[in-house]
Amino acid sequence: MRKTLLVLTCIGMMATTAMAGGYQVRLQGARQTGMGLIGTPMAFGSSSIFYNPGAMGFHDSRFDFTIGGSTILSRISYQAIGSDYSAKTDNPVSTPFFFYAQAKITEKLVAGVGVYTPYGSKSVWPDDWKGRYLIQNIGLQAIYIQPTISYKLTDWLGIGAGLVLVNGKVDLEKGVPYNEGSKATLSGTANSMGFNVGVFIKPCEKLAIGIDYRSHIDTEVEGGDATFSVPASLNTLIPASNKFNASLPLPANLDFGVSYKVNEKWTVAFELDYVFWGKYDTLKFTFEESGDKLNSVNPRLYSNRLIPRIGAEYTLNEKLQFRFGAYYDQTPTNQDYFNPETVSLNTLALSAGVTYKPLPNLRIDVSYLQLHGMESERSYLPANFSGKYRSFTAIPGLGITYSF
Repeated sequence: MRKTLLVLTCIGMMATTAMAGGYQVRLQGARQTGMGLIGTPMAFGSSSIFYNPGAMGFHDSRFDFTIGGSTILSRISYQAIGSDYSAKTDNPVSTPFFFYAQAKITEKLVAGVGVYTPYGSKSVWPDDWKGRYLIQNIGLQAIYIQPTISYKLTDWLGIGAGLVLVNGKVDLEKGVPYNEGSKATLSGTANSMGFNVGVFIKPCEKLAIGIDYRSHIDTEVEGGDATFSVPASLNTLIPASNKFNASLPLPANLDFGVSYKVNEKWTVAFELDYVFWGKYDTLKFTFEESGDKLNSVNPRLYSNRLIPRIGAEYTLNEKLQFRFGAYYDQTPTNQDYFNPETVSLNTLALSAGVTYKPLPNLRIDVSYLQLHGMESERSYLPANFSGKYRSFTAIPGLGITYSF
């Protein structure tokens, strides 16, 4: 029975970490990505629907449409402590996307909608790796839909708010320590909602200040499918097919940023993002069958984190702009409850981007983001599994904007 509870406890933790692990994919605009993912103090058009709805009214065009996406190429390495054993993931490419549209209803009132994917990735570990009883494969898809309105109160102050509708899906597989080929597969969907509010202040032509808050969201998985491939003698303890419920927390974000136009060529920006990871303290996980034996409450003990970002934009001429940026993202995970389904490490990120305007109303934005997850020794005490992890991620991106 202890093994049964341990197996199911691990599965429960994986489900939540997949949806709300120590990573947030802020790839919701190619221009922002090129500047170190800074967007709160920038009036970049319809992509402000995500970064700061209060800035939507400061865009000159009556209509603005933006579409784009990124290609996530990631690799995670594991090194056992005290031995030569190591393993690397063979992750397939992930492609988060975004689409925004906004229109001026009046000179002060703007309405728009955004569709984007702030959570979406896949991790695939080797079939025979030593951590297969914690995680084998995991895939996540999450789509956000955000209808938004913004109002320009004065020439220097704008406010905005959006309703966030979330639809997510998670699939995962892990080994089960009974015989060769034993495994557990979980699949579930979740729907929920939250909100996004922002304030944009432009006290003078050169200076802009932005504040944005994206709410905490609890995505409730109800009636997810759980399939166990185990010896028949264990089916009385672990039903071959089962249903599960879980609450998957997505953390709130409070962002503050300042941008300053140094001259006609250069704009510099600084941003602080506070992520409320501390909400992810424990996970309650319940099964439809044999619930009295299998239900569990699991500690995660994440901590809130502050992410500093810097960026700059250089305008060469009417057709070309260049961007650069950097930030440092400290892992929110607890080093004693570190599960390798989401390898979140202290990360240094560098970015670059370029804009080409072939036509006055058309922008083509190309971005590149590179993440270096610093090597760290971490443990998962419930399974007595530890090791050194490091990661590397390359993310090229593309965005196309048409306004008139």
